[in-house]
Amino acid sequence: MSKKLSLSIEDLHVTYPLTGAAGKNKVARAVDGVDLQVFVGETLALVGESGSGKTSMANAIMRLIDPSAGKIMIDGVDVVPLQGKELRAIRRNFQMIFQDPFESLDPRQRVIETVMEPLAIHSIGESEAERREMALAALSQAGLRPAAEIGERFTHQLSGGQRQRVAIASAIILKPSLIIADEPVSMLDVSLRAGILRVMADLRDQLGVSYLFITHDLSLAWMFADRIAVIYLGRIVEEASAVDLIANPMHPYTKALVSVIPVPEVTSLEDRTILTGEIPSPASIPSGCRFHPRCPLFRELGEPAKCLTEDPILQIQSNAESHRVACFFSDNKGNQ
Repeated sequence: MSKKLSLSIEDLHVTYPLTGAAGKNKVARAVDGVDLQVFVGETLALVGESGSGKTSMANAIMRLIDPSAGKIMIDGVDVVPLQGKELRAIRRNFQMIFQDPFESLDPRQRVIETVMEPLAIHSIGESEAERREMALAALSQAGLRPAAEIGERFTHQLSGGQRQRVAIASAIILKPSLIIADEPVSMLDVSLRAGILRVMADLRDQLGVSYLFITHDLSLAWMFADRIAVIYLGRIVEEASAVDLIANPMHPYTKALVSVIPVPEVTSLEDRTILTGEIPSPASIPSGCRFHPRCPLFRELGEPAKCLTEDPILQIQSNAESHRVACFFSDNKGNQ
């Protein structure tokens, strides 16, 4: 029996027009033809450096920006063409936890008002009292107890971890099938991160919610996600189960990311791969393989012409059907 999909992205593109004389008639290709799937009850981590297109993808899925092309199927419905009331109605099925709880919460509202607001927007609950009880239950589920006491506070009276728990409560109160979590713990102290991730994992188990977990931290993805997709300059370059990707990275970019996280196999600094240069601008994506200017394998193999002229596609590996990689020489033999 095939698994049911919560999110299915097909050939997604997000472009931004460039301004000024130098940018006339040019665009930045922030997301450049992405296919991705998240199954019901699953956590898929999207991992990459700043500038790789992670947040642009999240904003497109949430329809906070309009994609340039492609399909975004949520619970079997393509949300790209939806507008107005149709989009508002289906939005209760997918919610977002933003990176910065300091910016995403209204400081003029009490916590209880913030969490109740989505219910009012979607006309859920027959009375103010019923909506209040639902909000208190969501706060409690997010680990904010006593909920009634915390609900009366303003956000400036909360710690960073408490604010992010308020954001989680606001996301789950509509009982969505999918939550997009954009760097949800990056603004928090290391001591608080495990608690937030534990709450999110518990909610996944209790509510059956699916997560697209966006992070630059591969070690967090390894700890929290079922599968990991690695994105580089707007394109997925590798995708596998979290265990398989860490144990057997195939793309040179993924290998470099894995080499600098604390895993038992890494015993010395000599085992680490430090990439040179910075990620190129999405307005000037290199020809051929977009990673070749920074690729250690490209240099090791004598700068193969194929990497300069052809753009590798993401394809299944013969030894692991669930492991996909976009590299001509991921097996070091060049026979893909």
